[in-house]
Amino acid sequence: MYNIMMVLGVLATLASCGKKEKAEVTISTPIEGGNGIMGTWKLIYGEVKTKDSLEVKDLSNTEFVKILNEDHFAFFNQVKDTADGFYGGGGKYVLDGDTYVERLDYVGVKELRGHEFTFNVEIKGDTLIQSGVEDVPEAGIKRHIVEKYIRIK
Repeated sequence: MYNIMMVLGVLATLASCGKKEKAEVTISTPIEGGNGIMGTWKLIYGEVKTKDSLEVKDLSNTEFVKILNEDHFAFFNQVKDTADGFYGGGGKYVLDGDTYVERLDYVGVKELRGHEFTFNVEIKGDTLIQSGVEDVPEAGIKRHIVEKYIRIK
């Protein structure tokens, strides 16, 4: 139960659904053949919207990293200066245009294993923006997320 709550909390804080009306002056990079998305990314903003609430993840005391190669992804979360709160997961992904589908094969919460999550992705400069709905009835999850990552060089 603790593991489910931990993963739910993490997924909730990583997800978001807010849209900003302020125009941003950045250049979008097409994501072709996965080349633009491959690399190591650090979460800088996470937001989760459920039916009646909106939560923005406090990232001041934690580091969340996502690594993408040609067809696999992995993520890790580490609370700064402690071993508490560490978790991770991974699996295969498919990228078709701006549609990114993760199959979560490796994770500590059994109800999430094998589940596919479909997201919209966009790259603006060194920023990866990932958004979409996470719907896993077996784990009691139904929410819209928005995550923003910066590329780690």
